[in-house]
Amino acid sequence: MKQINNNNLFLRLAIEASIEAGKKIIEIYETDFNVDYKSDQSPLTLADQEANNIICRYIEKTGIPILSEEGKHLPFDIRKNWKQLWIVDPLDGTKEFVKKNGEFTVNIALVENNQPILGVIFCPVLKILYFADQTIGGAYRVELNDDWTKKKHDIDEIMELGVKLPQKSENKNIVVAASRSHLSEETKDFITEVEEKYGKIEYISKGSSLKLCMIAEGKADIYPRFAPTSEWDTAAGQAIVENAGGEVLIHTTNEPVSYNKENILNPWFIAIAKNAKKIIEL
Repeated sequence: MKQINNNNLFLRLAIEASIEAGKKIIEIYETDFNVDYKSDQSPLTLADQEANNIICRYIEKTGIPILSEEGKHLPFDIRKNWKQLWIVDPLDGTKEFVKKNGEFTVNIALVENNQPILGVIFCPVLKILYFADQTIGGAYRVELNDDWTKKKHDIDEIMELGVKLPQKSENKNIVVAASRSHLSEETKDFITEVEEKYGKIEYISKGSSLKLCMIAEGKADIYPRFAPTSEWDTAAGQAIVENAGGEVLIHTTNEPVSYNKENILNPWFIAIAKNAKKIIEL
């Protein structure tokens, strides 16, 4: 890794926050937890709330404002003046958490001038950490030891174990990443068009931001998302994809998805892996 500078300190803080939040999430995951529902009928658990508290305790030390799914959402008249902000989803994939299939993540991103420049995604059940930052020259993947919940971690040591992404792709056919819980008809139609144009395709079905991680790794070539997502669902993943050489583009304009918008819902987008950009024409 490169010499630590200010943004690297932010990255180390975000990594530590994600792992500590993951410990609490696993603790609750292994119990018979209760499930509440928000006004939009999306599930909410104690794990969402406790993880949010832990993450905010870490990153609020930076003095940079926070936009979190489980936090207070300030009006755009205030947010529009933020040049930097943290965007957090303390438990992305709560539906997967409730189903106990393990496909949920902790998402932490640092956004500057409406673009994500740093991203951390941690999957507690898989014990896999993804992180990226412009100052370290790429995106990385680390698999933690089985006893990760029982010890205090040396963040520098974790970063040094990072494997740079993308890894060599073994894909023979085009691989499409698809949502496990939110596959819309429009997304299905797009996938059909890809198949008609490029021939046989394969699928990877994942919950939460793991689909973007598959793009960053090169295990999937494209991830079309023609269904609602919010900024906290994608900011960290976009930072990781982009630092791995890929793109996350608005379907109608081919411009990168932007953040800290007045409407925190994302437009429809397509994520493309580094090695797929030559073969996929949007």
